[in-house]
Amino acid sequence: MASKEQKVEKLFYSIGEIADMFGVNTSLIRYWEKEFDIIKPRKNKKGNRFFTAEDIENFHLIYNLVKERGMTLKGAKKKLKENREDAVNNFEMVKKLKAVREMLIEIKEGL
Repeated sequence: MASKEQKVEKLFYSIGEIADMFGVNTSLIRYWEKEFDIIKPRKNKKGNRFFTAEDIENFHLIYNLVKERGMTLKGAKKKLKENREDAVNNFEMVKKLKAVREMLIEIKEGL
């Protein structure tokens, strides 16, 4: 299941909104937060998590590595720690290619 692309418009997102964006359970979001130190949500007095646009981008990277490319959590952590720029570049390239594919499909359907 591919992550649902959503434009980041708000300053903070709840854990439920993040889970809906990626089509996963909130427990997975909490687990990834614990496992990956690049995700640092803000918490209010009640302990509710609020994620920023930067956190969402980090979730996209993690989701791409783990769910779409099939890496283990250990492998994804290693990739982000040792060569984060390469992971970001690969993710951006995949995102651009998906956008081109969607555009081509729209053109095909319009013919």
